[in-house]
Amino acid sequence: MTIRLRRIEGLKRSDLQAKRSLSEALLKRSAHQAKRSGLFTMHSIDDLIEIALKEDIGPADITTDNLVGPELEGVGVTIAKESLVVAGLEIAKRVFQRLDPEVVYKSGFKDGDKLEKGATIFQVSGKLSSLLKGERTALNFLQRLSGIATNVRFYVDKLKKNTVRLVDTRKTTPGLRFLEKYAVRVGGAFNHRMGLYDGVLIKDNHIAACGGITASVERIRSKISHLVKVEVEVSTLDEVKEAIAAGADVIMLDNMSIKQIKKSVALISGRAIVEISGGVTKDNFLRLADIGVDLISVGAFTHSARSMDISMRIKSTDK
Repeated sequence: MTIRLRRIEGLKRSDLQAKRSLSEALLKRSAHQAKRSGLFTMHSIDDLIEIALKEDIGPADITTDNLVGPELEGVGVTIAKESLVVAGLEIAKRVFQRLDPEVVYKSGFKDGDKLEKGATIFQVSGKLSSLLKGERTALNFLQRLSGIATNVRFYVDKLKKNTVRLVDTRKTTPGLRFLEKYAVRVGGAFNHRMGLYDGVLIKDNHIAACGGITASVERIRSKISHLVKVEVEVSTLDEVKEAIAAGADVIMLDNMSIKQIKKSVALISGRAIVEISGGVTKDNFLRLADIGVDLISVGAFTHSARSMDISMRIKSTDK
């Protein structure tokens, strides 16, 4: 256990440190990724919001534009219709402010807070037409991200003091990955790699293409920086042995039985970080966490999260 913990120094779970604002977290992450890859700058929050608003409003909101005068003022109150962990407050706020910079947003909560059914999540006030046009888009972001954060928090709370690190995968909604991975952090878990550009993970198809684990590791080591870790996916004990011999930094045990995982952990014996992947569910992850692995990747964090039930009531404030 001492060896394993030393190998993953700094991997202890934080006390839900992802409760910072969306703007701070995402801008910091974006800047970091932009420096490393030059790709991440393409995915700004405002770009996503513009796409979502254009998708919904199109050339015009033919209902609102023909029923609501431009001079009318209103207020919108967002209600949690079930208990949830909220995530995406800043992006919901930004939706309305992209439509109308004069919209006023108020909330007594921050991302990561747990809300009970019936809680008022936030309130917006301003031009009634802007509130009506932004309602669905703002709620779509908020419901999706809160759904992921709530789903992740279930796992994190059950884990309690176990030091295994729960991480996400790339099984995310196209175009929304950095937001969904932000929601994972809000829930209290951690991110695996953001994409194919910021981490080496040699999977079964790479191994087949290169002619084996040893050849794959040797080839990638000759082409990347010495600072980059190399992770190898394995599914048999023989592959575990080959990955160890090849000097893999991280060994991912893919869809192995508990018996195989225990044998693999014993074989690795602290010489590499051990990750479990595949078939991880709410019903079995605690058993997996007690085997002695370092990481458990959970695709269900994102691909199986359901959107939370959140509604907005809008009314005119003009007499």
